[in-house]
Amino acid sequence: MEAYIHEALFVLFQLCFIVQLYYLLSNHSRLTRYTPNEAPMATGVPLSVPISVIISARNEARNLTENLPYILQQNYPDYEVVVINDCSTDESDMILLEIKQEFPHLKVVTITEHQRYKTGKKFALTLGIKAAKNEHLLFTDADCKPATLNWITRMAAGFTGNTQIVLGYSPYTRTGNFLNPFIRFETLKTAINYLSAALNGDAYMGIGRNLAYTKSLFFGAKGFASHMHVISGDDDLFVNQNATADNTAIEIHPDTFTYTDAKTTLGGWFRQKKRHMGVGKLYKNNHRRMLSFDAVSGFLFYVLFILCLVFKFEPILALGVFIFRWMLQLLVYRKIFKKLDSGDMLWALPFFDMIYYIYLNVFGLIGTFIKTTRWK
Repeated sequence: MEAYIHEALFVLFQLCFIVQLYYLLSNHSRLTRYTPNEAPMATGVPLSVPISVIISARNEARNLTENLPYILQQNYPDYEVVVINDCSTDESDMILLEIKQEFPHLKVVTITEHQRYKTGKKFALTLGIKAAKNEHLLFTDADCKPATLNWITRMAAGFTGNTQIVLGYSPYTRTGNFLNPFIRFETLKTAINYLSAALNGDAYMGIGRNLAYTKSLFFGAKGFASHMHVISGDDDLFVNQNATADNTAIEIHPDTFTYTDAKTTLGGWFRQKKRHMGVGKLYKNNHRRMLSFDAVSGFLFYVLFILCLVFKFEPILALGVFIFRWMLQLLVYRKIFKKLDSGDMLWALPFFDMIYYIYLNVFGLIGTFIKTTRWK
């Protein structure tokens, strides 16, 4: 009986390996082959396509002081920056007033707290989009800083042909904090998944720290109306519901990255992640299945591999399968990690990859039961 159990577990281990192989070679390898456009603009798209940069900020006085002037000095001829001061109780209003005196293309929308009605980020963004004068919208957060002064130029170049959504990438700044490596790795793997899916013509999410879409798409889809009751999802749920194979592009030239600082404590990181828990269950069914198969098969792959070694059922074969998958990961991810400014993470791939799949399953279960009512 015990031999049959061992055999069944080893077969399941092999099945998980095959599923993981599918994601690696069928999906992620497209990102390996993808080459960012080196030209400052795409063919036929003028640099002067008007852009409205939209930033929702609540109690972000320090970040606005540090990052907003850099965004207002971008090398782009025709753009405005719309900052929604969302019920801030710090000095944000005074700082925005001072900055506006120097940069007239800054537009400030102020929201005041209502005793009976609590606003969220989606409400703030909706007001910002309504206030924007341009059709093409580019989103980021107050705590983000573009890698270069060409951020708008290269993100705007993504609007070619029928493109209505441009997915960007926003890595975390590298620090010596003990949490920093894994937070950066988790962000990297998330980016590999959603960028690869977009290249496969099946985009399912984007991140609000670096995302662009058109105003007509927003209002044509009735904004965030279908998920206004969910505290998160202003970025990923909107993309999930409105992205198609024809209207979505990606931009991963290093000039398009927007950097931000990762949380430095477990409590801070958990509170941040708690805002995003449970949103995935609102994705389209095919996207939920795709993400679930990846998460469960990756988790079981590592669990069953450890069981094979501990209980010594086919340990040599199991080790061979593990090494083969690892070598394929190195082959596929080496270029991707470099493209996404994470080449230093490659050395720790097996360890962080295992932690990543544990994290996906644990936080996925937590997200089923946790409900958040505040976006910040």
